[in-house]
Amino acid sequence: MPTEPRSCHPRRATALLIAWIGLMLATPLHAAPLPDWPVPGGVARVDLETDSRPEAVLYDDEPVLVHSTPQGWQAVVGIDLGAEPGTHTLKVDGSPHPFEVEPIDYEEQHLTIDDEDMVTPPEETLERIWAEQREIRAAFRSREVDAQPQLHLHTPVAEHRVSATFGLQRYLNGEPRNPHNGLDMAAPTGTPIEAAEAGRVVQTGDYYFNGKTVFIDHGAGLITMYCHLDEIDVDKGQWMERGEPIGTVGETGRVTGPHLHLSVILNGNAVDPNLFL
Repeated sequence: MPTEPRSCHPRRATALLIAWIGLMLATPLHAAPLPDWPVPGGVARVDLETDSRPEAVLYDDEPVLVHSTPQGWQAVVGIDLGAEPGTHTLKVDGSPHPFEVEPIDYEEQHLTIDDEDMVTPPEETLERIWAEQREIRAAFRSREVDAQPQLHLHTPVAEHRVSATFGLQRYLNGEPRNPHNGLDMAAPTGTPIEAAEAGRVVQTGDYYFNGKTVFIDHGAGLITMYCHLDEIDVDKGQWMERGEPIGTVGETGRVTGPHLHLSVILNGNAVDPNLFL
């Protein structure tokens, strides 16, 4: 995107990663809880210490997902990739509720893009790009669906190779760009893509960087975005069931080969899809 890059933080959250891996190895897959991974681009599970469900839980003025656990009510908070480590605050019915965000050091990725206009867009394309960014940000904050979605998502491309992980600090033709805000699943053009969870298609488009794209609102501030499609087979407003086809893998937009870029958005912030898959 034509914005200044954001640097990643200097320490890796090793202890958190070890604890998460241990939990996943010790727990049957169908029963594994959503990991508590409170880092930039991660998810914090914050116990609210209240007997009744709060009326409003906000983070950076955005409503966050709240669910019931055997221990009580819990907020599931998506943390922005650009967030600073340290103490962050939820507003629970107007009262402050602090939680900690740990530092993490994401790796670098260096890519070569043959089309230089996709690295440094020409001046005449900037108005289009900014308009698309406003539309994308609006889709990230959709609240059309009144539902409590499953947090363990269906993998949209059954057979794929992970070609880029979440959070990579990207360099395109040697130039730094924003961190990678999704998970890239490489597969041949035409491979079916399926909805990660039930929800409503709130936007589709053919964007300068993202190519052919579908956004699905699953409820409670959980959105999935599917980019670089070859074909879009759904319409805006259409209801999708979990696992239903939405289109096919392609290489539209800024790409180096055919793949699905999957982003998972929680309370307006792109977070690591691997936490949900």
